[in-house]
Amino acid sequence: MLDFNAILVLLVLLFIIVSLYFEIVGPGFTFVIAIAVLSAFRVVTPSEVLSGFANEQIMNIIMLLLLGDIFRRTTILDIFFDKIFKQAKTPKRFMLRMMVVVAPLSAFLNNTPLVAILIPYIHNWSKKNKTSVSKLLMPLSFAAILGGTATLIGTSTNMIVNGLVVDQKIIPNLKPLEMFDFAYVGVPMVIIGIIYMMFIGDKLMPDNTETITVTDEAKRDYLFELQVKSGSDFIGIERSKVPFLKNEGFILVEVLRNGILHQQIDRNFIFEEDDILTFAGNKERIADLINADKNLVIPSVGMFSKRTQSKVIEIVVSHKSNMIGKKIIHENFRGNYDATVLAIHRNGENLTGEIANVELRAGDALLLMTGNQFDRLSKSSNEFYTISKIKELRRLGVFRSFILIGGLLTVIALNVLGVGKLFTGLLVLLILTQLFKIVTPKELAKSVDYQLALIIALSLALGLAMIKTGVADVLANGVLYIFEPLGKHGMLFGIYFITSLLAAFITNKAAVAIVFPISLSVALQLGVDTTPFILVVSFAAAANFMTPIGYQTNLMIYGPGGYKFNDFLKVGTPLTIIYMIVTVLILSFIYL
Repeated sequence: MLDFNAILVLLVLLFIIVSLYFEIVGPGFTFVIAIAVLSAFRVVTPSEVLSGFANEQIMNIIMLLLLGDIFRRTTILDIFFDKIFKQAKTPKRFMLRMMVVVAPLSAFLNNTPLVAILIPYIHNWSKKNKTSVSKLLMPLSFAAILGGTATLIGTSTNMIVNGLVVDQKIIPNLKPLEMFDFAYVGVPMVIIGIIYMMFIGDKLMPDNTETITVTDEAKRDYLFELQVKSGSDFIGIERSKVPFLKNEGFILVEVLRNGILHQQIDRNFIFEEDDILTFAGNKERIADLINADKNLVIPSVGMFSKRTQSKVIEIVVSHKSNMIGKKIIHENFRGNYDATVLAIHRNGENLTGEIANVELRAGDALLLMTGNQFDRLSKSSNEFYTISKIKELRRLGVFRSFILIGGLLTVIALNVLGVGKLFTGLLVLLILTQLFKIVTPKELAKSVDYQLALIIALSLALGLAMIKTGVADVLANGVLYIFEPLGKHGMLFGIYFITSLLAAFITNKAAVAIVFPISLSVALQLGVDTTPFILVVSFAAAANFMTPIGYQTNLMIYGPGGYKFNDFLKVGTPLTIIYMIVTVLILSFIYL
């Protein structure tokens, strides 16, 4: 019989799943509410809640993310990629070369900055070679995910699991995971994943061109606004008599006049001064229309004259951006970034009303008209990823490059050999980046992902609450009841399936926090080695290919690739099934 505390923990788990799935509040605040409730009812003590923030693995994750961001801001990887991709002449060769390079790099570098750096390369290469960008961005994200699962430090998910191993109270002196414990599954899956994407995934991926047609088939329609200026030639003119509205590859969606939205714009609609016209169209067409100066101006953008050296840049809202949930009008793009929002694109949704009043979501693609200060002001921002390549990045000399690259390789090597702790090595390396002015303290402070640190620390408290109240054992019994007829191997399949499903539709961090104590309890009740039941949770949560919301790199390419939600299901589901089968077979062979 479950007591009050156990029922409360179950209700909190349900709240976390529902809140994350329906985006009721942000992930960080969801965990804060959950743990606050558990703490208020003394399910967990304040010291137990705060102990998560002192977890060594959390600090390792933060420091690795900081180092990854330093790589992103310098030209080290840019120069490397320039040389690697210069010789690729066909889309298939480019895809192969890209995946072969990205997967090993993401095993030791955080994959988010890697993908952020490469999106502009792929965008420009596909445009130059007249190739659909949608055929290349998904392989980029999947290669980063595949490579990240091959080592302990390749993805924060693996390190979170290791943190849970160290912090758990069920098994005394449970051995932490080591750097290459993940390689037995991760390395074969990198090879299998690349082969899959080259020969099967390539056929399943959409071919989204950037040519806009006036049909529902248009893949990359942006919404953008222009205002009828004073003295315009077509004030008082019917829509049917405005030539450029007929044939320039964009659609007039609606007109805002004196606060009233007009969505039925027939051929007899007459334009008036200060009307705000909302168009849907291709981003190149937007720039053409603005530059053509057809009696239209960008609303409230006096700072950008068409005679100044401004440029149109495409960005994607980051998964950890503070802009998420806020209206565009409340984000001071002009003051913060010397930029103005021209247009917004959100996959699979028809956005209506003023662009300024649109609430931003992770993965939204925005077109900005930028001034001369944009590059400098946006360089240290983690609010968004720039799709149009910015050339003016900080260039490092040979000595500083050696410190950064050589230092990271040394830290990893010493950790693998058991000579030095990862925490100590990363801390020393970050200090060196300050001493040699590779990055400023201000830039470093801006790079910290506080929400991620909060989620990880509080997830440790959630796992502890599940164990203390017996909820982990109860849920483990449920898993055993369903999958026990299939044997130990079937139990691994069951744990993988549950974790993968949760990770696909909430977040992988939350999935790990919920399933880890259950998986550990299952292993104990079966009386088998706990290692495969720990690793299977990590692989299932990290190898997330089925949805754009399941992994941050999928979200990053969602808008720029013009993908629909179903595209990830179509390409990612077979790969997820293959990954599950390979993982269970290898872990069973080695440990069971």
